[in-house]
Amino acid sequence: MQEAEVIKIFNLNTHTIQPEVLQLIPESAARKHNVIPLAILDNSLQVATAEADNVPALQELAVLSKMRISPVPADIKEIQNAIDHNYKSYHEIENQFDIISSVAKTEDGISFADIANAPAVRALDLIISEAVKVRTSDIHIEPQEKRLRVRFRIDGVLSDMMSLHLSAHAPILSRLKIMAKMNIADRSPQDGQFSIKVRSQEIDVRVATADTIYGEMGSLRLLYKSFAARSLSQLGFLPENLKQYENILKSPYGMLLVCGPTGSGKTTTLYASINCLDSKSRKVITIEDPVEYRFKDICQMQVNKRAGLTFASGLRSIMRHDPNVIMVGEIRDAETVRIATQSALTGQLVLSSIHANDTIGCLFRLQDLGIGLFLISAVVIGIVSQRMVRCVCPHCSHLVEAPLEAQIAYRQETGEERTHFLYGKGCNACANTGYLGRVPIIEILVMNKEIRSTLLSGANADEVRSTARKLGMKSMWHDGMLKVKEGITTPTEVLFNVLHE
Repeated sequence: MQEAEVIKIFNLNTHTIQPEVLQLIPESAARKHNVIPLAILDNSLQVATAEADNVPALQELAVLSKMRISPVPADIKEIQNAIDHNYKSYHEIENQFDIISSVAKTEDGISFADIANAPAVRALDLIISEAVKVRTSDIHIEPQEKRLRVRFRIDGVLSDMMSLHLSAHAPILSRLKIMAKMNIADRSPQDGQFSIKVRSQEIDVRVATADTIYGEMGSLRLLYKSFAARSLSQLGFLPENLKQYENILKSPYGMLLVCGPTGSGKTTTLYASINCLDSKSRKVITIEDPVEYRFKDICQMQVNKRAGLTFASGLRSIMRHDPNVIMVGEIRDAETVRIATQSALTGQLVLSSIHANDTIGCLFRLQDLGIGLFLISAVVIGIVSQRMVRCVCPHCSHLVEAPLEAQIAYRQETGEERTHFLYGKGCNACANTGYLGRVPIIEILVMNKEIRSTLLSGANADEVRSTARKLGMKSMWHDGMLKVKEGITTPTEVLFNVLHE
């Protein structure tokens, strides 16, 4: 019996597509037939397709490209990702403003009719669409002296993505303000939001504007609604840390704090914590600024300073609604932490974020905000400190000799001699960065009798930290190096994001 022929599937993640061939097949046709052109070989257009035997589709592609089609089989998801990453709309965005640049207009002279016209509307839609393609968390629209700079923050890192003519600035900012329900004539700092659907993804967009010496800049935070459904197990906690954290969440009362700098994933961890709590038998109420994601069966309140609703006043109000669990978006001042502490003392489980460098520093930050050591030791049940590091792209990862500094740091923390680690070399899947997604590296302090006793004795931060380490607390540095050992991230990322003690 003759063996069946094994069909080799083309790997699009590591293949570099020739830019000129993209012009032969329009994006609309590529999406319609789930194909992407790869290269011109022997007077034929090589095309990756999930259906190499789809004759009508291949004939249509031949007509469009005016070339003979040479199909190669590829995975449909890889094809769709390749379409997203290779068909850029930047030139189309620039073309939208050719008309505007030929007509003399001033920023103050832009009318509503001008803004509603296709260029600004289409350009802003394309900018957001391009941002979603590459997993952007923030879009920055920044007027410069001679250009309008548009930057995307991808996996925590800002990159220049396009440079537009200054004539695009006024209509884009005005269109943005209209979408976010801002005052189009007001150039003082404003905040707003809107929702948009991009390729079946529901996205909430938070918008902020502020005036600069070259005109108003706009910042857009993209909130992917699918992120709200994340569980703790999907965040990237190692098994031991996940078990510790879940045990803390089982406490019926007390205060659980998540600390770290801006952008360290504190809110994401809090939301995942809320997701794992039983909201059927317990009443869960949040007070946030702003409410980023909406949850089923949970009462969420949003800070509104104009209406007199602050974190502190909201917390007072919450206490009259018989809550079991309270989530405070952020503890910023003495009044908020005082009421949160009282809530934890009276039988509620209080979750919140706070700015502090590490778990031990968080304890003394509470003291700086006016909470006595006795109250801190009585109400705090656990603290998580975290940073975000980028994950090695699984599609292009390969062993590379790390810098000597990284080798030494890894050896000191793990006791293992090692010179080569997984790094990404860059591919289509990771937009040639070598990284795909992010994961937290964390430190968990579980408050117990010994740590409370050390704290109440008047010990300083180093002494409390020493006690915690003796009792088994692992540092962020250690957690990061364990993730390096498992090939999740690189020692370079850990070195960059965490200061070695």
